[in-house]
Amino acid sequence: MVECPVCSKHVQTAKINDHLDSGCQTFIFDPSTVSSSPFVASSTQPNGSISSQKRPASTFFQTPSAKRHATPAKVNLPLVNGNVEGARSNGSLKRSYDEGPGEVPPVHNDSNKMEEDVTPVETGPMLKRNKTNRAAPLAERMRPRNFDDVFGQELVGPHGVLRSLIENDRVPSMILWGASGTGKTTIARCIANMVGSRFIEMNATSSGVAECKKIFNDAANELGLTGRKTIIFCDEIHRFSKSQQDVFLKPVEAGTITLIGATTENPSFKIVNALLSRCRTFTLQKLTTQDIQRVLARALQAEVSATSSPLSPLLDEELMSYLANFADGDARTALNLLELALSLSNRDGMTKEIIKESLTKTLVYDRAGDQHYDTISAFHKSVRGSDPDAALYYLARMLQSGEDPLFVARRMVVIASEDVGLADNSLLSLATSTYTATQQIGMPEARIPLAHCAVALSLAPKSTRAYRGLNNAFAALKEPGVAALPVPVHLRNAPTRLMRELGYGREYKYNPNYRDGKVKQDYLPDSLLGRTFLEERDLGTEVDPDLVMADA
Repeated sequence: MVECPVCSKHVQTAKINDHLDSGCQTFIFDPSTVSSSPFVASSTQPNGSISSQKRPASTFFQTPSAKRHATPAKVNLPLVNGNVEGARSNGSLKRSYDEGPGEVPPVHNDSNKMEEDVTPVETGPMLKRNKTNRAAPLAERMRPRNFDDVFGQELVGPHGVLRSLIENDRVPSMILWGASGTGKTTIARCIANMVGSRFIEMNATSSGVAECKKIFNDAANELGLTGRKTIIFCDEIHRFSKSQQDVFLKPVEAGTITLIGATTENPSFKIVNALLSRCRTFTLQKLTTQDIQRVLARALQAEVSATSSPLSPLLDEELMSYLANFADGDARTALNLLELALSLSNRDGMTKEIIKESLTKTLVYDRAGDQHYDTISAFHKSVRGSDPDAALYYLARMLQSGEDPLFVARRMVVIASEDVGLADNSLLSLATSTYTATQQIGMPEARIPLAHCAVALSLAPKSTRAYRGLNNAFAALKEPGVAALPVPVHLRNAPTRLMRELGYGREYKYNPNYRDGKVKQDYLPDSLLGRTFLEERDLGTEVDPDLVMADA
C-alpha cells in the first residue's frame, strides 16, 4: 500500500499508475476491505503480542514507492482556473510561480466525470520550463518551430532546396551564412525537430577542442550502437581558429557527424577550404521590411493571446512599420524593439513620439561586423558619386552609432587621392588637416571638420588618373618576366668605385643642368619602351544606360 503523491490517499501498489492516470478517481484503498491490500495486516495474538506477517518475497525486488513516485514523468490532472486540481501543499508537487503561497482548491471527486474530460498537463519539470519561458526574451519565445513559420528565406520555403533535402532525410553538412537575425539558429533547430537524429548545440565562443573531441567520440559510439546519427549545430563557427576547424574534418568526412555551422562572416575568408569543401554553403537573404512586419504581427498576436490584456492603441500599424524599417532586416532586433515598446506603452502619459525617441537611442550598427564595412563603403561611394546629401547621412549614421572618427578621417585621406586626385590637389591637404583636427579636438566637435571635408570631397571634380595609372603598373608586373627586368645602366646607383668602373650611371643626364629640364633619355627597361600606364583621361568613357533612358 502506498500513499498517492497527489491526493495523499492510500492506493494499491500495483494500481498507483492507473490511479494517477484516472485523475485520482479510481483504485482508492478502502480500509474496510483488508484483503485488497497486497500485504497481510498485523494481528493481535491471544497472549496480547502483536505479530507482523512477512511481505511477499516478490516485493523485495520492487523499487520503494518513495523513489518510484518522487518525480513522476507525466501525471494527467484536471485544471481549475489555470491551476492543477488536487495538488496538495504537502510538498509532493511544486507550485508554479503564478499560484503563489495561497491554498490550492480542494479536490472534487466526481465519479461521473469521464477520463477523457480530464485535461492532461505535465507537472514537475514542466512548471519550471513554463516559468523559464516567461522569463525568456520575446525573440526567443517567438522562435519558429517549423519551416512554415520562417519568413523571408526561400531555402526553406515550400519549394526550397534545403527544405527538400531535409524532408527526404538527406541532411548534408552545411554552412549557413547570413546576417544577424536572418534565422540561422532557427533553421538549425527546425531541422532538429524534423529529423530523428541526436542534436547537439554548441557555440564557438565557449567551446574548445577537448569538448569537440568528446562529442565526436560520443557520436561514434551512438552510431555504432544504435545506428542513430548526430547533428552538431555550431554557432559562430568563424570564431574557431584554423586548427580548431581542422578537428571537424575527419568526423565530417567519415559521416560520424553532420555539421551545421552558422556564421555572419564570409565563409570564403573565415572557414578553412578543407572544411568548406566538405560542406554545402547556403546563403540566407536579408529580411525585407514586409518580412519583419509579418514577424512583428505574429509576435504581437501571440503576446495578446498569452496575456489576455487589451492592446495599447499606441501599437498601431504605423508604429509596427516604423519598427520594421528601424530593424534593418534583423528579426531579433525587431522583436527586442517590440518588447521594449510593449513595456513602454503601458506607462501613464506615454506617447508614440516618446516611444520612437526611446527606440532611436539604440541604432542598428555593429562596429566589428558587416554594418561597419557596409556603411563606410556607402559613404565612400556617395562621395565618389558627388552626392553630398548621402555622404552626410552616412557620416552622421556612423558618428551617432559610435564609430571611431579617426577611421572616417583616414578613409577621406584615401578618397582625396583615389577619387579627387589630380583634379584638385588641394583636397589631399584638406583631408590630412581634417585627420589632424579630429585627432586633436576629438568628438563631438570633430564632427564639424569631418562634415566640412566630406562635403568638399563630394563637390570636388574627380580624377582617377593617378590611381588607375598605378593599377596599370601593377597589372604589368603580373606579366611573365616584367617584374625582373634589369634597370637601365645609366639609371643605376653608383656609390662605389667598382660600380662607376662598370658604367653605372655614366650616361645619365642630370635634368636640372639642361634648359627647362628637357633631355632625350629613356627611363623604362628596353622591353617596356613605348608602354604607357598613366592615361590621358581623368575618368572613364562608359555611358550609363539609365541616364540615356532618362534623357529620352
